[in-house]
Amino acid sequence: MKPAPLQIVGLSILTTACLSASSASALEAPKPAELRSKIGAFFQPLPDKMPGAEKDSAAQIALGKDLYFDKRLSANNSQSCNSCHAVDKNLGGVDNEPTSPGAFGKRGGRNSPTVLNAGFHMAQFWDGRAADLAAQAKGPILNPIEMAMPSEEEVIKKLSAVAEYPKAFAKAFPGDAKPITYDNIAKAIAAFERTLVTHDRFDDFLKGSDAALSADELNGLNTFVSTGCIACHNGALLGANSYQKMGAVNPYPNTEDVGRTAVTKSDDDKFKFKVPSLRNVALTAPYFHDGKSPTLEDAVRQMAWLQLGRKLEDSDAKSIATFLSALSDKDRAKKAGAE
Repeated sequence: MKPAPLQIVGLSILTTACLSASSASALEAPKPAELRSKIGAFFQPLPDKMPGAEKDSAAQIALGKDLYFDKRLSANNSQSCNSCHAVDKNLGGVDNEPTSPGAFGKRGGRNSPTVLNAGFHMAQFWDGRAADLAAQAKGPILNPIEMAMPSEEEVIKKLSAVAEYPKAFAKAFPGDAKPITYDNIAKAIAAFERTLVTHDRFDDFLKGSDAALSADELNGLNTFVSTGCIACHNGALLGANSYQKMGAVNPYPNTEDVGRTAVTKSDDDKFKFKVPSLRNVALTAPYFHDGKSPTLEDAVRQMAWLQLGRKLEDSDAKSIATFLSALSDKDRAKKAGAE
């Protein structure tokens, strides 16, 4: 899925219009149809399926799900993919830790991003070093801090000794003479991850439901737009379609992580990271690549200052966070609220 490019002229006009609407009445919510018309060029509903999902068989998805939750993919049988990217228990595809503990207790240097809707992203990892879900799945298994398996060969040997896997791999990859391969492990995990498409009330609003968002959420959306957040957080994912410097206007305190420049070796990419998708963002605290922002309101306030040079009033940060909560998967948000 390739998001439509952001038109800066259109952004300026839209921001001016929404600022005017905000100043006209801070308490009266924008009319849903009018607001929908203004933002239509900048946001799109999430598609029902991720790219490549049409090629995934039921056997591949079932195998991928088993692998995703299997702690035997780690050196000491303590970590699965789900350990850092939890999709069970109504969680948001993360572990809600600033950084994640690995198989032997050491922590990685970056916050674990959500796996929900990840197959729609332009690339994987904060620095975009993996092109797709399968490439991403290969990394943590062999990472010495994360799952710490010593080699691809050891992974294959370990899974081949599990009674159910030879048959499951043969069913998932029937044309392969030796179906248990490292590539096929990653392909199966990716097939399962492509099923993790979420559905939220903002999509309902974009598709025409005037009642999908509350008055407070409509005000929050209006504030989100008028503040300028849509310069980076646009498209179907509200992000995940560009790389931006962390601290574009005001510097970010953490200068140890150089971001994408470690991948590209270009100084132009110093401190640049993939812009996070805001889908399900209310479920994925703490925030930023280093997990240093504890709450959604804090993250909103910091982003406005770091990226836009704007000091938000507490009421505006709260308003934007209220809107962002409408981006949570309806089923996950409902079940989590009932617990």
